[in-house]
Amino acid sequence: MECCIIARLKSQPTWFTVLFMVGLLTFLKFAIAVLEWVYVNFLRPSKNLRKYGSWAVVTGPTDGIGKSFAFELARKGLNLVLVGRNPDKLKDVSDSIVKKFGKTEIKTVVVDFAGDLDEGVTKIREAIEGLDVGVLVNNVGVSYPYARFFHEVDQVLLNNLINVNIVGTTKVTQAVLPGMLERKKGAIVNIGSGAAIVIPSDPLYAVYAATKAYVDQFSRCLYVEYKKSGIDVQCQVPLYVATKMASIRKSSFFVPSTDDYAKAGVRWIGYEPRCTPYWPHTLLWAVTCSLPEFVIDAWRLWFCLGIRKRGQRKEATKKE
Repeated sequence: MECCIIARLKSQPTWFTVLFMVGLLTFLKFAIAVLEWVYVNFLRPSKNLRKYGSWAVVTGPTDGIGKSFAFELARKGLNLVLVGRNPDKLKDVSDSIVKKFGKTEIKTVVVDFAGDLDEGVTKIREAIEGLDVGVLVNNVGVSYPYARFFHEVDQVLLNNLINVNIVGTTKVTQAVLPGMLERKKGAIVNIGSGAAIVIPSDPLYAVYAATKAYVDQFSRCLYVEYKKSGIDVQCQVPLYVATKMASIRKSSFFVPSTDDYAKAGVRWIGYEPRCTPYWPHTLLWAVTCSLPEFVIDAWRLWFCLGIRKRGQRKEATKKE
């Protein structure tokens, strides 16, 4: 059979042979990519997170993705240091986790990431002193109340976006990293956003998208810096998840609940430096990458203008 194929190729013009080989290589490359996608999303086992250490630090654990991550990490047998600004909510989450996973030890640290971060980071350092912290999930983040042009972003919102999304992630990492270096093991997970990576632009959310682009680049650089030190740094890039911050109440196939996202997110810890753990999101990413940027830009602007209009209407109603 192989001899027949080779003989036929030799009898064809040179250009035909070149096209055939290019087509064959393209098909093989596509087939390998599909097989790899299937493996990492459905077959690859999650890592034993306790090998990194017996404790995990989670910021923003009182709601949304952070809360679901806290429960999922407790399910994996890790003790938790929960860092958030509301002491009552921290207690509620802690009590719920202990009720479900009785053996889990939990420490809570009250930190307002929009406030005095130096004081907050000092509290975190004191809380984790002597603990075998193996996993850090930098989840805390804020977005716009609704879409708006850059000139409509007030100073308070601007400061909060930068302080919480950029400074908070940076300083908490700086507080936890030395212990991991000393033990020569650890996993750092920074929650990014498709707004900064998947789509070419995110109009009317410019500062939010830019802060998440910082998180992505920060993560990638640390991955290269500390990989040989036994520390895995990763930026997870979700698209829409049903959270209060995204103003989405109901989950769907392409918009997972926070629990579904966290289960996928924990499975990916310790692997690629940038990933989109919830597999239906990767299908949307593939569609986005296949379209011209001007098409995505135009659609996204139209979509966000609709969010802005509804947000302004809602705000006006509240004032009345």
